[in-house]
Amino acid sequence: MSRNFKVGAFVVLAILTTTFTFYFWQIFKTPNIQADKQTSFALLIPEGATYQTVLDTLNKNEVITDHISFRFLAKLLNYPEKVKPGRYILKPNTSNYAAVKKLLSGVQDPVKLTFNNIRLKEDLITRIGSRFEFGEDNFRKALNDPEVCRKYGLDTLTIVSMFLPNTYDIFWTTGTEKFLDRMHSEYKKFWSDEKVAKAKAIGLTPVQVSILASIVEEEQARKVDERPRVAGLYINRLNALMPLQADPTIKFALQDFAIKRILNEQLRVKSPYNTYVNIGLPPGPIRVADFNSLDAVLNYDKHDYLYMCAKADLSGYHAFAKTYPDHLNNARLYQAELNRLKIMK
Repeated sequence: MSRNFKVGAFVVLAILTTTFTFYFWQIFKTPNIQADKQTSFALLIPEGATYQTVLDTLNKNEVITDHISFRFLAKLLNYPEKVKPGRYILKPNTSNYAAVKKLLSGVQDPVKLTFNNIRLKEDLITRIGSRFEFGEDNFRKALNDPEVCRKYGLDTLTIVSMFLPNTYDIFWTTGTEKFLDRMHSEYKKFWSDEKVAKAKAIGLTPVQVSILASIVEEEQARKVDERPRVAGLYINRLNALMPLQADPTIKFALQDFAIKRILNEQLRVKSPYNTYVNIGLPPGPIRVADFNSLDAVLNYDKHDYLYMCAKADLSGYHAFAKTYPDHLNNARLYQAELNRLKIMK
């Protein structure tokens, strides 16, 4: 064998080695996930999903730039036989190797769940159920199941009081029961022995505090600083065995939250939530009360006010009164302003 042939063979081998080394380097290291996009992609892999399911999702959302290299590496690392359910964030410019290793690890990226400003239980179901694998239907079934609610010391009307508006990190694959356990854990964490004692001193249970807090928040959503005063007024009425006469409960009973002016005929609506007809608290919250509202009830302002109506200046604050004649005067001023603005309902 001539020296030239050996040199030539060596050169060819070196070129092939370099080529294949570069190719494999590209397969492993070259960015291949959303290389031309700026936002991350949340890959959701349900329980029981197959490798083909994962590929179909990636293809449908145009996540992968080079499909051949991704599939080659996935098979090389035996990912088709080791698909793990979960929620995985794939960032732009991620390499094949980093992406497949992440999926193989099964280490999920949690859902950052934030919920606030929720009025109805159905709103809560939609807001939360749509974010997790268990879905809205399973979540609705759980919250309307007396046995499930009883497990947490609540019923189907008061179960919403267990949900405290905040931001929580929760895995997408978390089951309904474990999710509810987590919410109950947060609820119990808020209701420390000190807060339970405060509620008892007022003559309320934690659930009753949540119900009253929901009314306070609906009555005064805009001006947080006034909520303790509003709470004090309602507590005065409860202690005096007077109807709360809270307009937000009428809106809730009618399921009409666009009402700006409550009419006399609406005050006669037949509903356990009508606090003009029924004395005491309604059977459940009329919204998911936030921390400010709960604290407003637990730390309510002590005063002698029994009446209130919106201020005539439409500032969002209330005019408070100790006597009914003073209240009527405040109400006339407010109604006159509504008439001037032609707000009739």
